[in-house]
Amino acid sequence: MLNYDKSYFLQFLTKTDHEINTQVLFGNRKSTTIQSLKFLGLTIDTSLTWKHHIGELTSRLNKACYAIRSIKPFMSLDVLRNTYFLYVHSTISYGIIFWGNSSHHEDIFKIQKRIIMNSSKNASCQQLLKELNILPIQSQYIFSILLLLNIKTNFRLAHK
Repeated sequence: MLNYDKSYFLQFLTKTDHEINTQVLFGNRKSTTIQSLKFLGLTIDTSLTWKHHIGELTSRLNKACYAIRSIKPFMSLDVLRNTYFLYVHSTISYGIIFWGNSSHHEDIFKIQKRIIMNSSKNASCQQLLKELNILPIQSQYIFSILLLLNIKTNFRLAHK
């Protein structure tokens, strides 16, 4: 049975399209039209900009950033790396194949950089990322897409 109280209408639009006044009816009940919704942990908006989702990620990652930077002076690089993967990498990786190419992904990279660096915003984090064996956000996106393509290719080959 469809739960009408948990059913919504989300109209997908391009940047140039205008919203079409549409109503979806379930018997005598009109569905609620919304601008964004959370689906399996991903916040999807009408134009698929991922701005809302990245905003939520930013909030979660800022909390992790504060926690990690508070205890960072007392940690070895190995513990820092493990803590990063536990709190940050798992958050960044979830659903990255969908939102990773968004124009807002740069906000996530700034937080990623702030978590592992002690120096100024303009300093390069490339060497420390390499030492910790951590991929920058854009590289993580590409890696995740390649993994997905590899899984699909191997699945097709196995079922021929």
